[in-house]
Amino acid sequence: MSETTPEKRKPVVDTTQLPPQGRGLRAWLGRTFLRAFDWEVAGGVPNAKKAVLVAAPHTSNWDLPFSLSIAWVLGVHIQWMGKDTIFRFPFGAMMRALGGIPVDRSKSHNAVAAAVKLLKESDELILMIPPEGTRSVAKRWKTGFYYTAVGADVPIVLGFLDFGRKRGGIGTLLYPTGDIETDMEEVRRFYAGITGKHPHLMGEITVQKAE
Repeated sequence: MSETTPEKRKPVVDTTQLPPQGRGLRAWLGRTFLRAFDWEVAGGVPNAKKAVLVAAPHTSNWDLPFSLSIAWVLGVHIQWMGKDTIFRFPFGAMMRALGGIPVDRSKSHNAVAAAVKLLKESDELILMIPPEGTRSVAKRWKTGFYYTAVGADVPIVLGFLDFGRKRGGIGTLLYPTGDIETDMEEVRRFYAGITGKHPHLMGEITVQKAE
């Protein structure tokens, strides 16, 4: 009697978005910054109170100001995890005020556990994580963002910065199944054709265990 291979469960994809809600000084600063570089904002606000926001591609120091400006225009309050060295004096206070959370990159497993704990204990939190982990050359994406979402039982929001088209925003809301190989196929489809500021530094969207 032959055995049948169980059918893979497909990730649930939600394209529902709420209208942009940015207002006040931060929204004005975001629009002014983006207008100076002739950028446009695509998409709206993710339909989720808690989520892991993928920030990709990550190839430049410019990625953070563009990401924050887009979030301010949309009215999305995000927090982001950054290398602990950028939180030292004299910029530490400013980085925290901008939503930064310092992370020791040498202990990524602890970083994932800390991120899961933070999401579980928060009523509302959009946590931005660059899956390439670095703006330098990254051969593959790291999986910390994925296992953070799975561990905290929250969706993954696919955010993007497309320097080729001068546009960025927030796209698909993906509810992971726990089958990372299958879920990453959906992620690859979303990011096809999107280019970072330095395309040669873009990581391949294949899985790699966090180190």
